[in-house]
Amino acid sequence: MIKRKNRTDEFSADNRAVIKFKISDLVMMVVLVILCLTCVLPFLHLMAKSISSNAPVLAKEVFFWPKDVNLRAYKAIFNDGQLTHSMIYSAIVVILQTVIGVSTCIMAAWPLSRKRLKGRTALNLFIMFTMYFNAGLIPTYLLLSDLKMLNTMWVLILPGAFGAYNFLIMRTYFSSSIPDSLEEAAYLDGASNIQIITKVVIPLSKPIIATISLFIAVGRWNGYQDSKFYITKKSLHMVQYLLSMMVIPMDQAEQISISEASAITTTPEVIQAAAIMFVTIPILCVYPFIQKYFVKGVMIGAVKG
Repeated sequence: MIKRKNRTDEFSADNRAVIKFKISDLVMMVVLVILCLTCVLPFLHLMAKSISSNAPVLAKEVFFWPKDVNLRAYKAIFNDGQLTHSMIYSAIVVILQTVIGVSTCIMAAWPLSRKRLKGRTALNLFIMFTMYFNAGLIPTYLLLSDLKMLNTMWVLILPGAFGAYNFLIMRTYFSSSIPDSLEEAAYLDGASNIQIITKVVIPLSKPIIATISLFIAVGRWNGYQDSKFYITKKSLHMVQYLLSMMVIPMDQAEQISISEASAITTTPEVIQAAAIMFVTIPILCVYPFIQKYFVKGVMIGAVKG
């Protein structure tokens, strides 16, 4: 009788545990759905407006589903050519900065992750100091002016190519994932430092390279302040800066828009929605190709052992 009672109590306890788990799981699912909707719904709203006709958009009738579907706004953007040229130019800048940024990050993080390097503590502190302190906008502008980099593509690439935060993540990966014994074995086989990096380090570092590449690419693609501060030639402006001048209220002299010949069949509100989608979609297309490596890379150091 006592054994039967104990079994009944255990069964009841297990039932309560299952019910409690299901309730907590449901709460987590609801929270996650709400967070996802806050990201997805604005995107759907803009997409619906960008492919809707003028009358429903002006009447505030378009929310998450388009009305009178057409592609006039996108045709106006392509016919105008301003955003298209800036898109190609911005893609070149992003690719160059990503390649240079990842290369310099690897060349700095790998030696500073090895214990045999003398003075690595001081060098690490020197690099990390730049993560918290900088000279400020005016000294930076004067420096770039003295270096003859203003109104050039390189003023958008070189100053932000190397980041202390990216360096810290990559150095941590090298320290925890590539043991000294592997490097010593390569040395015994006659490999040079460059061969160790190209044939041992880089093949074993695909997750962190994908993660850092995504950080640099997204940061450069979304950045527009340096284009505003250091560039005056319209042909050298980043696409995000042109987009900000289209959607942010400002003086008529500074604001840009699609030419009248291209935008005659659509309204500014529809053009703005189409321009935002035109600029956003390319960077979203990058995620599916590196998602596997990115998820693995951001988990580096989360679980020890």
